[in-house]
Amino acid sequence: MSDALLVLVLLPPAVGVSLLTAGRRADRAAAPVAVTVMLAVAGLALTVASGRPAVRVPFLAGMPAELSVDGLSAVLCLTVTAVTLLVLAHSAVEFGRDESRSRFFGLMLLFAGSMLLTVTAATLPVLLMGWEVMGATSWALIGFRWRDPERTEAANTAFLTTRTADLGLYLAAGAALAADPTGTLALRDLPGAGEPWRSVMTAGMITAALGKSAQLPFSFWLSRAMAGPSPVSALLHSAAMVVAGAYLLLRVHPLLEASAWGVPVVAWAGALTAVVLGLVALAQTDLKQLLAASSCAQIGFMVLAAGTGAPTGGALQLVAHAAAKSLLFLIAGAWLTALGTRTLTGLSGAARRYPAVGALFTVGALTLAGLPPLPLWGAKDLVLASVFEASPALYAAGLAAAMVSALYSVKALWFVWQPVPTTAGGRGDGHSGTRRVPGRALPPLAVLASACVASSVLAFDPARAAFTRVLGSAPQPAPNTWELVAGAVLVVGAAGLAWAWGRRWAALPATAGAAFLGRWLRLEDAARLAVTGPVLAAARAAARFDDRVLDRAVRGAGRGAYELARWTDRRLETALTSAVSAVASACRSLGRAARRPQTGQLHQYLAQAVAAFTVLALVFLLVK
Repeated sequence: MSDALLVLVLLPPAVGVSLLTAGRRADRAAAPVAVTVMLAVAGLALTVASGRPAVRVPFLAGMPAELSVDGLSAVLCLTVTAVTLLVLAHSAVEFGRDESRSRFFGLMLLFAGSMLLTVTAATLPVLLMGWEVMGATSWALIGFRWRDPERTEAANTAFLTTRTADLGLYLAAGAALAADPTGTLALRDLPGAGEPWRSVMTAGMITAALGKSAQLPFSFWLSRAMAGPSPVSALLHSAAMVVAGAYLLLRVHPLLEASAWGVPVVAWAGALTAVVLGLVALAQTDLKQLLAASSCAQIGFMVLAAGTGAPTGGALQLVAHAAAKSLLFLIAGAWLTALGTRTLTGLSGAARRYPAVGALFTVGALTLAGLPPLPLWGAKDLVLASVFEASPALYAAGLAAAMVSALYSVKALWFVWQPVPTTAGGRGDGHSGTRRVPGRALPPLAVLASACVASSVLAFDPARAAFTRVLGSAPQPAPNTWELVAGAVLVVGAAGLAWAWGRRWAALPATAGAAFLGRWLRLEDAARLAVTGPVLAAARAAARFDDRVLDRAVRGAGRGAYELARWTDRRLETALTSAVSAVASACRSLGRAARRPQTGQLHQYLAQAVAAFTVLALVFLLVK
């Protein structure tokens, strides 16, 4: 069973890297290979979900790498593999032959593998590896069409924003190591750390999770991520990466409780994001931007569940949202290809043009709206039942967020079900596009829509009790009858109001408040003002210091050394040369003088010897 877990996390990235290495030569085989691999991985996910294996392998000295599957990670493994498989099957139809299919499918497999590694990681080093690869791969996927500068800038914005928040995970790992230098950095051991390290770990985990899940104040990066292909958005926003932060908070809930202050911070962060980003979604005029903002809002409910100890509601919210959001993003991409637009006004009548796709979109949108008896209605009520016990104010915020969900979901529905607009010549709405949705694209969409409907049973007993047992969590408060009725009345009322407003939605963006919300609260501008601007200003100041001070000092030192060398060459070098020449001349003269007595004639040597002895005798006599 442990081998199955290792293959589960290693097979997708291994095949993904192989496709990336093969390049355009593998374009023809990329799609079937990727789909086949994910079919095998889905089978492995079923195996490990039922067997719950754990793997421990050597990694660093005294710090092994651990993978394990419990109830929560089993649900995530199944969700990630199922959604990835359906998205890849749809992408095989959507991506044309002129695009680098091997690069796309290779990156998607690598992305899915990193998410599977993240959800099965039992130690911080393994979690960090999956977390990092997921972030880097998301950058490559968002900027997949890199020849467009706007797309690469969007990818950079998304990557740098999440990377800034990811520093919190490194901070948490450092604090865990400081708290227990000989420990394995296992996630299960984190709540037992002493202060202040426990608070440092909590702060780091919360920051990293809020950044990855695009919660306030990091939400704006998800807007820029819409520059990526629609299948990327369908996977990234539904079952991978964006939900990774919420999953992490659900995973480390014991740490949040141990720190005391972590629970209310996480709960209010989720509640505020659910309300505020719901209003942002309501103000959007672009379908993909509406879906992106709704992802932040819906994941806010998962974060709220993590903060209030509602794992069953949070996990059900995650599963239902994954099915609905991947369905809606794939349909948005199909309509963009067919009609050449993704604005709500441009998509007027899209559901009537393509009735089958429109019916599937309706299922996804009503699920997202949280209308009974669809699963997000039951999931939200499960979360709110725990929230009500924790704080009535949080409960009110959750109800408000649920009503806003109905408003923006039905707003999108109203536009796509309007009569098909025609120009004076009767040739359509004037947008360019293929004018067709391939029939082969429908089966994956139908499966996702069926999942939206089928998962509704998980919100009610006995399926809910069974789901709780699968998660292995303690039973959480069930919603009272009045809570179910009140929630249903409010959501249905909000949906009816959204439909009744009808054409008022077209005039909404003209208002100042809607324009502010439509630009995602200008969070990116605030980030530039508070973070990017000061950092760039400091970088420019450092560059000026480097150019004006350090460069001048270095150049001055160089010029001084050059002038010293020239002076040495002119003065000292000449004197040294003359001295050496004089010594050499003297040596030559002494040599010549020394050679004169050496004539080779014995009588001269005898005379020289007599003269020498005579001199020695005189010296001896004088000295004595």
